[in-house]
Amino acid sequence: MTRDLSIILPSYRGADLAQESVVALAGYLESLSTSWEIIVVDDGGGDFAEDPWPDIGNVTVIRLPENRGKGAAVATGMVAATGAVRIFTDVDLPYDLELLGVIQHHIRDHGFHVVVGDRTLPGSSYSAHIGWPRRVASGFGSFLIGRLVTGSFFDSQCGLKGVRGDVADALFPLLRIDRFAFDVEVIYIALKHRLDIKRIPVQLRRNTSTSVRVVRDSIRSMTDLGMIKHHQVRGHYRSDVLDAIVVEEARAALAHATTESTTRIHNAAG
Repeated sequence: MTRDLSIILPSYRGADLAQESVVALAGYLESLSTSWEIIVVDDGGGDFAEDPWPDIGNVTVIRLPENRGKGAAVATGMVAATGAVRIFTDVDLPYDLELLGVIQHHIRDHGFHVVVGDRTLPGSSYSAHIGWPRRVASGFGSFLIGRLVTGSFFDSQCGLKGVRGDVADALFPLLRIDRFAFDVEVIYIALKHRLDIKRIPVQLRRNTSTSVRVVRDSIRSMTDLGMIKHHQVRGHYRSDVLDAIVVEEARAALAHATTESTTRIHNAAG
């Protein structure tokens, strides 16, 4: 069954938090005029009950047999999802839930392929809610990523991103990075295939994450950046499907513009 909106929540040993978040998320989604599903991906934590949400429909738990990393969990959920718009965020729902509707609107109504949260945009509130070591490391990492990999996208690792369903089906099987730098890989592939990307400001509403170790994870992320370049050189990010999506939409836009121009000329002549 296809749906309008899919929300993917990766979780590692966070079943209690996931249960709290699913209840809150389902309550919000019920207020929208849209069909929806929630997919929780247990990244090898093994702490979910067999049927953790018996009273909430449209919720699925996918259990990975071993811990592979947030990137692998997100990719698994995005490919399994059926939504015309698919959004992944952290299991503690750190950002305002209203942003889910904003992302859906930009993809469904304005034709963007990818929508990403950007903590550096005016209107965002983020840095006041996190400690200074993580804030400094995040800022430095974002600067390097922007310079070396993603061009002008200096906040590639915000944990809130949405992707159009057909684009997600083609993009996420290409991912090779299983852990923190997978966000960078998503943006990198999207840029390489000239997908239309929309950045939106985000408001941090809670921050319960304890899984990030600044020094260790910064080193891992820098290593992963080198691997992204390696995979690009080896041709691992090529996708005829993504290229075809962009080409066909460009042709359709050109045909529409030509038709409108011809109509205006005829109307002026008449």
